[in-house]
Amino acid sequence: MVEIKRTETFSELEGIKELQRKNLKHLISKEEADSQGFVTAEYSMDFFKAMHDAAPAIIAKSGDLVAGYALVATKSVRHHHDLLADLFNSIDRLSFHGKLLADVNYVVVGQLCVAKEYRGQGLVQRMYNHYRDCLSAEYDYLVTDVARDNPRSLKAHTTTGFQVVDVLTYGGVSWDIVLWDWRNKKGS
Repeated sequence: MVEIKRTETFSELEGIKELQRKNLKHLISKEEADSQGFVTAEYSMDFFKAMHDAAPAIIAKSGDLVAGYALVATKSVRHHHDLLADLFNSIDRLSFHGKLLADVNYVVVGQLCVAKEYRGQGLVQRMYNHYRDCLSAEYDYLVTDVARDNPRSLKAHTTTGFQVVDVLTYGGVSWDIVLWDWRNKKGS
C-alpha cells in the first residue's frame, strides 16, 4: 500500500534526492526520457532541507521507499536555486483572470517525480490531491512549469486540473507554465 503524506524525516528527503538522481534527464537515455518523462533540475540536500523547512514536500511512500514526490516551493525559497528563481520571476509577470500573479498568493511545484515501478498507478493525482488538501487554505493557485519535450508530464498535469497559461524559454528549453486554480475548489 502506498501512503501519501508530507515529509517528516531527513531519510525521506534523502529518498527524494535518490529518486531525483535516477530520473535526471542528463543521466537517462533519450529513449527513456521520451517515453517515461524526466526531471531537469538537480537540487542539493541543503536546498531540499530549506524547502522542507519552509513547507514539507508531498511524498508517496511504500514502506521505507519514497515512490514519488511533489516538492512544495514557497516564495521564501525562490532565490535558493537559479531555475526556480527564473520560474517565480516568470510567474510573477503573468496575469490570470485579470490579476497579476505577483499580487496573489500562489505556491509552486518545485518538481514532481514518480519512480518507474510505481507509474500508472494514479500517484500523481493522489499526490496533487493531497497537495491541494494540505495547502489550498493558504494558497489560491498551484503553479509549475513543464518542459515542452516532456508530454507525459504535461498530460499528468492537465489530467489533474492544471491549465497551460503561458510558454517561456530559458536555458535553451521551452516550458509550459501550468496553473491549477484552487479558488473554487476550497472545501470540496
